[in-house]
Amino acid sequence: MAAASAAEETGLDGYTKDGTVDLKGNPVLRSQRGRWKACSFIVVYEVFERMAYYGISTNLIIYLTKKLHQGTVTSANNVTNWSGTVWIMPILGAYVADAHLGRYRTFLIASAICLTGMGILTLAVSLPSLKPPPCLDVNKENCEKASTLQLVVFFGALYLLALGTGGTKPNISTMGADQFDEFDPKEKAQKLSFFNWWMFSIFFGTLFATTILVYIQDNVGWSLGYGLPTIGLAISIVIFLAGTPFYRHKIPNGSPFTTMVSVIVGAIRNWRIPVPNDPKELHELEFEDYSKQGTFRIDSTSSFRFLNKAAIRRGSWKLCTVTQVEETKQMLKMIPILICTFIPSTMLAQTHTLFIKQGTTLDRSVGSHFKIPAASLASFVTISMLLSVVIYDRVFVKIMQRITKNPRGITLLQRMGIGMILHILIMTIASRVETHRLKVARENGSPQVLPLTIFTLLPQFMLMGTADAFMEVAKIEFFYDQAPETMKSLGTSFSMTSLGIGNFLSTFLLSTVSHITIKNGNGWVLNNLNSSHLDYYYALIAVLSTINFFVFLIVSKFYVYKAEVSTSIKVLADELKDKKFKG
Repeated sequence: MAAASAAEETGLDGYTKDGTVDLKGNPVLRSQRGRWKACSFIVVYEVFERMAYYGISTNLIIYLTKKLHQGTVTSANNVTNWSGTVWIMPILGAYVADAHLGRYRTFLIASAICLTGMGILTLAVSLPSLKPPPCLDVNKENCEKASTLQLVVFFGALYLLALGTGGTKPNISTMGADQFDEFDPKEKAQKLSFFNWWMFSIFFGTLFATTILVYIQDNVGWSLGYGLPTIGLAISIVIFLAGTPFYRHKIPNGSPFTTMVSVIVGAIRNWRIPVPNDPKELHELEFEDYSKQGTFRIDSTSSFRFLNKAAIRRGSWKLCTVTQVEETKQMLKMIPILICTFIPSTMLAQTHTLFIKQGTTLDRSVGSHFKIPAASLASFVTISMLLSVVIYDRVFVKIMQRITKNPRGITLLQRMGIGMILHILIMTIASRVETHRLKVARENGSPQVLPLTIFTLLPQFMLMGTADAFMEVAKIEFFYDQAPETMKSLGTSFSMTSLGIGNFLSTFLLSTVSHITIKNGNGWVLNNLNSSHLDYYYALIAVLSTINFFVFLIVSKFYVYKAEVSTSIKVLADELKDKKFKG
């Protein structure tokens, strides 16, 4: 028995079957690398990275208005422009990882850039020469503005951090998912829960940032408030390196962009040639060629049939394979879904800008000596999200598995749709709450701080966390799961691109609405929120969210999920049926 066990461990069945290797390119034993043990090192970095990101972004509008003396619209747009860049840069990081360096090496270089950016940023908020003198005037237009040098150093550090996160964000989560073998039913089951618990773990970093860090920034000092996440980031990089012997790696398979462009150009080049009725007449490699590369061959499908022309043999033109054509189709199929996530991401941007600015106008006192930082309201998003993920994973999924026989409980698109419905509800509530806040302001002569508790804003923050448990978790899992095996980093970057474009849309929408409404003599978003009409602005976002939801319903109805590359998901589905039969 012992000999048989040893043979099984060292034989073919003991190795992962998804093409993962060690850093030297050797096959790895599943018992020695990967799974939750490897993920524990990876998760630590993301906890500290999120602590750093949200420690900056959550309170950034406060720093820009109070320390750099910028107006409401300008500061809000600076926040969303920076956040948009942070979330759009993963496209570059995914390209470098998939085409050249691999996820591990790309991550290491990018994390060093992140650490450098955080260090410079800490100096920018600490040295008196790098920020304008303090100003207590309520009207910030009368305060001395930051010099060109001060702005260059501060925003230079912010955008250096954005460049670094472009290389860490798409690769760290993808590396985590890579630690589970698609072909092993037990590991596949663990992978289905990975993104839930991934989000659960990293939001502890967010919770620390939106409570402890923002309190330190508001009441102790910005130097310590930025210095702590900088130190944490350095420690987490060391911990990540310590986990190196336990990681599984995917081999870079060339630029996904090059593949997609080649397929599109090839199809256009052959546009006059009819597609053969028999897919076997199209160019394709043998199964063995793919297994040597640790990748998978994909059969031809009828969707986007025009692209099949790229695999038609024609003279000396370098042919695309059927698999490359199908990979391109899969990425293109996800684009309509991606577009439908832009408006939800635009709505999400309000939690770090206007929602926080609203909080500064309300009574933040708790007892006689403690004041809640306005940015700490974002912690309720995190708390709600953590609770919702646990309930979703441990209760909701179990119930829905019995009903739908789907190992996920409900489909990823259904989960996203529920999140979109919650977004509509959130903006409707936010509009009504703002109407009430403005009424109180008028009744009390528009004081700087209204006799209205900051917890009036709590429902919109709490519901945002619940919406994230549906929308944001499903989004990152959808784009990872549905991306071809050779384009996983690019797929993950899609979910982050959604947040990036959403932030840029927020900038465009806020600037446009502010310009038009001020021009008409009734500004919706002014430096003095008591003279503004944020209720109208939130209602507009609610309307846009509603329209977007119905477009999403149409798009998702025609979406066809990617065929599984292994039978492990079928094994899990069969187990669910067996449980019902035995029950």
